[in-house]
Amino acid sequence: MNKILKRAFMPSLLAASLAGVTIVPAQPASADDKILEDTAIGAGVGAASSLIRGRNVVKGAINGAGTGAAINGANDLRGSRREREKRSIIQDAGVGAAAGAVTNGITNGGKGTFGSAATGAATGVIINQIRKR
Repeated sequence: MNKILKRAFMPSLLAASLAGVTIVPAQPASADDKILEDTAIGAGVGAASSLIRGRNVVKGAINGAGTGAAINGANDLRGSRREREKRSIIQDAGVGAAAGAVTNGITNGGKGTFGSAATGAATGVIINQIRKR
């Protein structure tokens, strides 16, 4: 009886799993793309700000990447698609400043927190303007 069940259900189970594997990646991955873009934008702004301020560029890029990811996460928490598209520049700047200060505390031990918060706010404004297009 066990062989009969295996022979009856295994081909259909295999076909269903193969169909599921090929259909799932066909869905758009726009949410993943946006978080990667926001993280990359944040890393670029953080690195540029570190160059201007004469700080460690790698730590600035890490700080900016964390800020960009936090801004993306804050906007993804909004309820509907319409609310996510109506981004607030104040919210993005505030989340960016807070995330910049927090990541600075992790990467630099709290040295230059104000500058990192300002960089985070600038990152929030830049991401907001890019996303509004």
